[in-house]
Amino acid sequence: MIRTFSELKRLKTFEERYVYLRLAGVVGKSTFGYDRYLNQALYTSKLWFNTRDYTIVRDNGCDLSVDGYEIHGRIIIHHMNPITIEDIELRRDIVFDPEFLICTSHNTHNAIHYGDESLLPQLPIERRLNDTCPWRL
Repeated sequence: MIRTFSELKRLKTFEERYVYLRLAGVVGKSTFGYDRYLNQALYTSKLWFNTRDYTIVRDNGCDLSVDGYEIHGRIIIHHMNPITIEDIELRRDIVFDPEFLICTSHNTHNAIHYGDESLLPQLPIERRLNDTCPWRL
């Protein structure tokens, strides 16, 4: 299954988007990240910086591109589909096309990869007048 931003945008809630993206990955499975030289070459390239900037602007700097989930720290650009060494070497669209990328916070990124929902951000509870005073309901 190839995940796309166009398909993700149809899902309205943060939780639905998380489930769509969740990989429940296997720790230690070989990906391009294990080849440090390639990792550094990719993430320091001008093409990557341009792609990254475009993706952040498109997503308004929000986690999983959901308004109200602004990221107030380091933004991770997550590849929605696992990429391989060959994908990078051949400069396939899956690496640089924003259609296959999404903004995430560090915790959300880890939750996507390892299935730990406790890492996901929680919106504050909406308070109402006297809601903490049981005799004034």
